[in-house]
Amino acid sequence: MSIDRSLLLEGGPAGVLLIHGLGGTPAEMRQVARRLAAAGMTVLCCQLAGHGGSEDALAATSFEDWYASAEAALATLEARCAYVLVGGLSMGALLAALLAARQPQRVRAFIMLAPTLRYDGWSIPRYSFLLRLLINTPLGRRYRFVEREPYGLKDERTRGIVARALRQGNGDAGILATPAQALRQLWRLVAALKPRLPEIRQPALIVHARHDDVASLDNAFFLQRRLGGPVESLVLEDSYHLVTLDRQHRLVTEKVVAFAQAIVAAPVLPAHPAGPRRQTPAMREKAEVVHVA
Repeated sequence: MSIDRSLLLEGGPAGVLLIHGLGGTPAEMRQVARRLAAAGMTVLCCQLAGHGGSEDALAATSFEDWYASAEAALATLEARCAYVLVGGLSMGALLAALLAARQPQRVRAFIMLAPTLRYDGWSIPRYSFLLRLLINTPLGRRYRFVEREPYGLKDERTRGIVARALRQGNGDAGILATPAQALRQLWRLVAALKPRLPEIRQPALIVHARHDDVASLDNAFFLQRRLGGPVESLVLEDSYHLVTLDRQHRLVTEKVVAFAQAIVAAPVLPAHPAGPRRQTPAMREKAEVVHVA
């Protein structure tokens, strides 16, 4: 049985929806949420369908179920706020972008933290590509992607805390293994999002670690090239995948807050015309890339 760990922090008219990663919980976003709330914003960390419980519960859901959870949370914020920004971690970052694509009038801007289009970080086994070939076989259907060292964390103290919580089945830390059915749904989410990237015109912030152990920096570069609106990027030099919890989490929260405040302060632009906009080389050059030592 799952426990709803969603977190709502009441604040001002600017709302921020934060979405956790695959197999994770809202606890991944808690520090970012509290900092945004301290800056005067109303923040909701939602829990996605199938999460917060067992592997079987997660395997029984689809990415559209996860998306529906995020959209329902968006509606909850809209009832309290004049406008909403959406952000997410890992798979949650992809859901944030899909919300921006499907709901352009409802999402003012979006934030992608360690976006994961592919599991291609340095800790991912080289044979992992075989899962796509085997997913429809009995062996593939039984596959579980088990979390292992370094658990997305470069900071050893935080890593130890998270590792113990995962092994003990502490629901606040999420589940230790991701079932193959959930991975298949992640692939379907990616397939649904990729063709729509040029249509997404809202401002975006991408934060990614150079040495991400789960999803390489190529994920961020791909998104920066394909998104149709202005993209601001931050490349972290002393973190792994869980950028909201790792060594540079304070820098991440500061960047997210600054981005959100800039969006709130900016005048509301007219609605974008329908249809994608192709990014020119000049537009791509304007995207800010910050490298942090």
